Amino acid sequence: MTQPVSPIILAPVENWSQEREWLQATLLRWLDAEYLPESANQAIAQQAAQAYIRQRMEGEDSLDGVNLAVLAEMQGFDFSQSFYGEFAIANIVSEILMDRMGIEPCCGLIRPI
Repeated sequence: MTQPVSPIILAPVENWSQEREWLQATLLRWLDAEYLPESANQAIAQQAAQAYIRQRMEGEDSLDGVNLAVLAEMQGFDFSQSFYGEFAIANIVSEILMDRMGIEPCCGLIRPI
């Protein structure tokens, strides 16, 4: 019989402003490095970081819950001036958070930090 996959629980946030700024800056660096830097990247990173913080402040600590919330909020963003879409952004946010926790995003393996 197979075992269910345990949810990934995010660490508590101690400083909301610092956490939002960290995610926004990290996401923006990733977006600018992945393709050519776009003017829309700043707005994308800002909205995704705000969605993340809003969910965390409302008590969402599971990575899958945060992923779905970022996805839902990014559906209202106009991606017409970007290479990206809401699914890519939600997944990138999850990968950034997993990387910070020392978890390989591709396969869920914990790696030494």
